Amino acid sequence: MGSKRPVIAAPVGSSSATIASLGELIKAQAYGLGFDLAGITTLGPVESAPFFDEWISKGFAGEMHYLARGAEKRRDGRLPFAGAISAVVVGLNYGGTSPSGPVARYARGDDYHEVMWRKLDSLHNWIEESVGRPIAGKSYVDTGPILERDLARRAGLGWFGKNTNLLNPKIGSFFFIGSLLVDLDLESDAPFEADRCGTCTRCLDACPTGAFVSARVLDATRCISYLTIESQGPIPEELRESVGALIYGCDICQDVCPWNQRFSAPASIPEFRTRDALGSNDAVAISRDILRMDDIAFRVAFKGSPMKRAKLRGLKRNAAIVLGNTGTIKDAAALEMTARCSDEMVAEHADWAVSQIRRDRAGRLDTDLKRSVDCRAVPSIGDDENADPAASFGP
Repeated sequence: MGSKRPVIAAPVGSSSATIASLGELIKAQAYGLGFDLAGITTLGPVESAPFFDEWISKGFAGEMHYLARGAEKRRDGRLPFAGAISAVVVGLNYGGTSPSGPVARYARGDDYHEVMWRKLDSLHNWIEESVGRPIAGKSYVDTGPILERDLARRAGLGWFGKNTNLLNPKIGSFFFIGSLLVDLDLESDAPFEADRCGTCTRCLDACPTGAFVSARVLDATRCISYLTIESQGPIPEELRESVGALIYGCDICQDVCPWNQRFSAPASIPEFRTRDALGSNDAVAISRDILRMDDIAFRVAFKGSPMKRAKLRGLKRNAAIVLGNTGTIKDAAALEMTARCSDEMVAEHADWAVSQIRRDRAGRLDTDLKRSVDCRAVPSIGDDENADPAASFGP
């Protein structure tokens, strides 16, 4: 799994019928480019669109208002890109065997959108060389009015797990989905019809915030991934302790899945290796680093990372919650300074974290100190095991 096959040259002087169908050659080339899964489906009415529309109408998308745009196009796969007939659907494993940690596995390396687009563009170019003419086509990776899980299931890549992720019987669910829509009439693969979850409910039972309304129905407004990434506002106080030590995203419902426990594989490509800023995989250490960051340090540490989506403001909000849940009295000084030197939303989370530390951990913190604070220099946190948590504020 994840091993690259040789890139196949465009057939010259031979018909596709004498070698293999064009569709089979396209899938072989997709594997040669490093994708772990590849399938083809014919575009048309989207079976899951009514369920998606109902999900939106119930408010389960929260602040993700962009999901409601392009509803008509979303209901028919031929509409997002005019003239498209078929979809080449691919999967790229991002590594489900690395240890769980405060950052979801998908976000530890480079931005998957860029990685997938480059590979899909290469596949598009190869198709044009193979048929000897320009081919109208467009790549989608979490973009546009495309229900990609639906396309992937129809292309034979897997089934909808009870945690709403697409599950493949050979590699589990730790993979990205991408699609190349083309104006070629390609032979379709058989859709994946079986539901192999059986009676298992481990993913539903494991969710710390109770985000699953029922099997395959997720209330995103309670999902830790949504709360720490998509939500731009405060995280509801009643859910903060359940966030635990998670700074960005959540893999819990995937970690407990038996298919992942048995079949997950290491990341397929080096672009998904964990970046230096996250190398410790230590929630407290990473949270402390985030609170110390200014905009420049943030841009350097997370250049080309999907974590930029939450912005520094969102990451500081998340880091404050993590320290409130798992930090020590030594973290109180930096949280106090964060509360004084941040906008109202981040400050409120930092104040909450200090209250949690004061309530749950040894030591007394005077939160009513009236002192001048230099917001340009957040104190170093936790470096000295014997440090007085209030010492950074002066006598």
